[in-house]
Amino acid sequence: MDELDIVCPVRESVVNEQLRYAMRSWSANLPHRRVWLVGGRPSWAADVEHIPTHQGGTKYRNTTAAVEAACLHPDVSDPFLYVNDDFFVLRRRAGMPVYHRGPVAEVEAYYAARGNGAYLRGLRETRDLLADLGHPDPLSYELHVPLPVHKRGMLAALEVGRHLEVLHKRTAYGVLANVGGERMADVKILHRAPRYDTASGFLSTMPDSFANGAVGAFLRQAFWQPSPYERGRR
Repeated sequence: MDELDIVCPVRESVVNEQLRYAMRSWSANLPHRRVWLVGGRPSWAADVEHIPTHQGGTKYRNTTAAVEAACLHPDVSDPFLYVNDDFFVLRRRAGMPVYHRGPVAEVEAYYAARGNGAYLRGLRETRDLLADLGHPDPLSYELHVPLPVHKRGMLAALEVGRHLEVLHKRTAYGVLANVGGERMADVKILHRAPRYDTASGFLSTMPDSFANGAVGAFLRQAFWQPSPYERGRR
């Protein structure tokens, strides 16, 4: 199978150190053809493809617009690997399988215990949408690891959920396209705690846990070598 492109929505900002180190991890460990940054592009980024998008909405709307733009771009591979700018691949992989997070109902309980923000409302609205479409007990695909995406299936999911303010697009795509996959625990490290689990071969960070936490120190040490995607290769 030909190597896939990596597609990463990026907010507009001058510096994005999580993205710098994430790209180093992709370069070292995730075989791919090209990297597409959709939305913003840091000044240090080199030898990447770029699709500018308008970023006037919420972060959820902006990333949805970015994914749609990638799906509509004829030069982006089909399928492609959908990532965020804080996804780190720790070990060399031959390819990227599909992973899910288990039933949405279980993920909902986890977030309900932490509050009732826009993300949780979007989870519930996406769950209800999928139930109306004949999927009463859907799986969640809201993991912080790369997801292989077929353009046609994602575009269909985005269209079905276009009316939602916070569409859980990975979940809508995974369920409606019936991608299946293997269950895994999420790898997001939210805090500066000294412990983090690398057994899965993936990590993801928050801005604070990357800048100030033990996990960030680990990632900066693990991926100290600049990637081909950095201007100046410092």
